[in-house]
Amino acid sequence: MKRHLHIRSIIAATLGLLALTSSSECAQELVEAQDGSGVIGYKDTPKLPWCGWRVHDPDRPAPPRIDPGPARPPAPVPADAIVLFDGKDASQWEASDWKVEGGCLVSGNKALASKKQFGSAQIHVEWMAPDGFEGPWYNRGNNGVFLMGLYEIQIFDSYNEKIYPDGQTAAIYGQTPPLVNVSRPPGQWQTFDMVFTAPVFEGGKLAQPAGVTVFHNGVLAQLNEIIHGETQHRALPEYASRISKGPLVFGGHGCPVRFRSVWVRPLGGAGQ
Repeated sequence: MKRHLHIRSIIAATLGLLALTSSSECAQELVEAQDGSGVIGYKDTPKLPWCGWRVHDPDRPAPPRIDPGPARPPAPVPADAIVLFDGKDASQWEASDWKVEGGCLVSGNKALASKKQFGSAQIHVEWMAPDGFEGPWYNRGNNGVFLMGLYEIQIFDSYNEKIYPDGQTAAIYGQTPPLVNVSRPPGQWQTFDMVFTAPVFEGGKLAQPAGVTVFHNGVLAQLNEIIHGETQHRALPEYASRISKGPLVFGGHGCPVRFRSVWVRPLGGAGQ
C-alpha cells in the first residue's frame, strides 16, 4: 500500500506540472530572443543561480544543430536489463489513458508511471513524435522522461519548434540545455540513452545532488550534468522530496508520442 501511495503522489505531482506547463504557455507572455533567431521564451522568470540565465530564457545560447544520421532499428536489449516495454503490453506500467497500438506505447493526456522504482540506473528509451500533429505549438512532440518521476529530460519537436533552450529535446527541463540539437523530424524514431545517478540524502538533507549523462540519437547531449532539483515550469528547481528511488514516468500532453523500446539497468550506489 505504501508503494502505491508513493507512486500516486509522484504521478499527481507530475500531472500538476504538465497541466501548469500547458496552461502557462498560453497565459503568460512569451517573447522572442533579442538576436532575431525566432527563439521564444520568458524574461520575467527567476535567474538560475549556477549560470545567471533566467528560467526558460530565450536569449540563452541555443545548442548547435547536428545531423545524427538516419534512424536505426531497435537497439539490442542487454541480458540483465529490466524491460518495461517490448511492444507487447503495458503490464509493467500503472493504469493510465495510454494505449498499446502497432507495437508501440502511445501517449495520452495523463502521465504514465512504471510499477517498479529505480534509483541510479542506465535507461534506454526509443520514441517518435507524430508527423503532421494538429494542435498548439507547445504540444508538438511534447512529452518527457521523468527520472524517479521528478527530474525531466525533455521530449519535444525541436526539429521545427524554436522553444527556449532549456525546454528543447534532451534538456534537463528548466535547468540545462543540451550540448547539441540532434533532433530528427517528427515521424522518425529517436533514442535516449542515459546514465542517471540518484540524489543522496543524509539526516533529511541533500548530501549529493542527482546527475545525468544523456546520449540523444547516439550523440552526447549532457555530460555528468548536475540536476539542481525537481522539475519546475517558470520556477527554480528544488529538492522538495527526500527520496532516492522512484518510478520512471513519461509525461502526457495529448500529443500521441510513441514509444517502442524501454529498458532499465539498475546500477549500484546511490538509491540502490
